Amino acid sequence: MASTEGCGGENQPKFNKYAVACAIVASMISIIFGYDTGVMSGAMIFIKDDLKIHDTQVEILAGILNICALVGSLLAGRTSDYIGRRYTIAVACAIFMIGSILMGYGPNYAVLMAGRCTAGVGVGFALMIAPVYSAEVSSPSSRGFLTSLPELGISIGILLGYISNVTFGKLTLKIGWRLMLGLAAVPSVILGIGIARMPESPRWLVMQGRLGEAKKILLLVSNSKEEAEARFRDIKVAAGIDVNCKDDHIKLPKETHGEGVWKELLLRPTPAVRWILIAAIGIHFFEHAVGIEAVVLYSPRIFKKAGITGKEKLLLATVGVGLTKFTFIFISTFLIDRVGRRRLLLTSTTGIIASLTVLGSCLTIVEYHNGGKLLWALSMSIISTYVFVAFFNIGLAPVTWVYSSEIFPLKLRAQGYSIGVAVNRLMNAIISMSFISLYKAITIGGAFFLFGGVAVIGWLFFYFLFPETKGRSLEEMESLFSKGVWAKNESVEIQPRNNSV
Repeated sequence: MASTEGCGGENQPKFNKYAVACAIVASMISIIFGYDTGVMSGAMIFIKDDLKIHDTQVEILAGILNICALVGSLLAGRTSDYIGRRYTIAVACAIFMIGSILMGYGPNYAVLMAGRCTAGVGVGFALMIAPVYSAEVSSPSSRGFLTSLPELGISIGILLGYISNVTFGKLTLKIGWRLMLGLAAVPSVILGIGIARMPESPRWLVMQGRLGEAKKILLLVSNSKEEAEARFRDIKVAAGIDVNCKDDHIKLPKETHGEGVWKELLLRPTPAVRWILIAAIGIHFFEHAVGIEAVVLYSPRIFKKAGITGKEKLLLATVGVGLTKFTFIFISTFLIDRVGRRRLLLTSTTGIIASLTVLGSCLTIVEYHNGGKLLWALSMSIISTYVFVAFFNIGLAPVTWVYSSEIFPLKLRAQGYSIGVAVNRLMNAIISMSFISLYKAITIGGAFFLFGGVAVIGWLFFYFLFPETKGRSLEEMESLFSKGVWAKNESVEIQPRNNSV
């Protein structure tokens, strides 16, 4: 059956207000995660002084969240297939709140680590579910915008975390960092209220045989009745359901709860699914292998190495990182459906390579002069850091989450995407927990030259393996990957799954 892409107004540029509202609520969980990441950057300065911990403990504190997030993301894939996307967001919210309370209490390093680990599991749930939910409620024409909202939420959260550092850093040592970390519990309560008004993902409902409910929600998140019917028909085909089936509720095989997915993903994948999985794992690997977490978490140390002194100046320079991240993520949300994923990704990676080369060079020169004041090198270090953050966030950051959430077939989406998120968190943890040791071993300039080299490999990977997905329906993706990276914009055949009813 040919795709209905473009039929019934499906590809209209108009945004559906209800779908936007759903994606915004889902993205609030990402704001909490972003805040937790950003605030830890400055909080670590005060935690180290208060709890008298050494650099290795600081690295573990920074990175343990992502190790736990790896576990959380894998659990979230199966959970979201079983209880639904909406209730999985609620679970993530509750876990976050518990973790934030523990960190805000933090009488010692052990309790602080327990809170950080708990929050990490919530991070894994949040990173997996928010983009998947946003992708499944959106039309092809607006999917890039809506699916990038969670990444925008992360950037807002990181900026708020940096601002919290500056604000609460003026309080007493014992109170300031605890307020920074504990404040994340407040938006968790607000999000809980919003979740009560969210609908379930229509694609998940179809996989459960709840066709009547799915159609009602599609009417709400589509721009016209014709578009809703076209999307409903494509989803049924992808789920292996007879398009002429008029029942509101049908019984589907047990596999719709996620059983058997790992076999189709890892043991007996089709060539297209294997390519999709490699693409998803690869883009999540390179997102953090280029070193962004080193800048987000350790920017005070980087600026200190460049020549900035004093805690307040360091924290203010870090706020600039947050502002740059937010600004360019915001711009990218409007470009991703117009420019396309592939072009934005390649342009972004080119800018990352250039900025990392300049940053590595400037930091090497500063270090060579044994900490002597070199105003031009200091200025170029700060500028190249901001340029790196800008290029990263206008392309690689949002495209990673948009692309990997939209390319998996319906039945494999949640658990396939969770593998990508697990790789993402693993790389995040590796960079977070090794950066201090890395720059001590090969110099801080050498560390950024290494990240730049990885970015070159990433550019080649994206160029040769990533077809453009702009404007395609989710149900077309498997066939698109079967056609090849240079596939043009003609319709592709939608392949039904083996669940025929």
